[in-house]
Amino acid sequence: MQARIGQPCLLCGVDVTGAPLCPGCLADLPRLPQHRCPSCALPTPLGEVCGACLKHPPAFDSTRAVYRYAYPLDALLQHYKYGQGLHLASFLAEQLAAEIDTRPDLVIPMPLHPKRLQERGYNQAGEIAKRLARRLDLPLSLTACTRAKDAPPQASLPLKARRKNIRGAFDCDQDLSGKRIALVDDVMTTGASLSELAKTVKQAGAVEVQAWVVARTLPMR
Repeated sequence: MQARIGQPCLLCGVDVTGAPLCPGCLADLPRLPQHRCPSCALPTPLGEVCGACLKHPPAFDSTRAVYRYAYPLDALLQHYKYGQGLHLASFLAEQLAAEIDTRPDLVIPMPLHPKRLQERGYNQAGEIAKRLARRLDLPLSLTACTRAKDAPPQASLPLKARRKNIRGAFDCDQDLSGKRIALVDDVMTTGASLSELAKTVKQAGAVEVQAWVVARTLPMR
């Protein structure tokens, strides 16, 4: 009988088979608390809408998220996004799929500008979205939305500048009239990019937009 070939856990190095993390490290990933704002997934005491969303509602209607963007998940996502860790896409899609309890009409990933796509070699949101849609048996479009504006990366800007930086960044050439859309991304920080993309798909006719993200950045206290 041929022995199964293992690989080291990406976090602790122990030998594992068929997964990037050992069970212990998987259990230690920083999950979001059960009670969260239904609009943006920030923790709230009883799962009520947070003050920020009451004051400035995002263009998306709800958010599904799994983890806090904190150590060691942030290191995994950085490796996935910038270190050619494409093998993590299936793992991340699997974690997100367990959080989904709705069936939208179409899944659309956060698009990359062609210049950024050429530099990186793949769209990290697109790779997660492909595997997620396949796992959940949902329609997927990788081309419905495009990024027309090659703005500076959101992560490089102060929080207050991100909304202005992303304004008018997306185009949607597909008729989405009456459709319920799920937008997929790896991380939501302020939600500015996903809100701008949600606004774009609603202008194309979408009646409901959900944001599906692996991780949610929490405000610093």
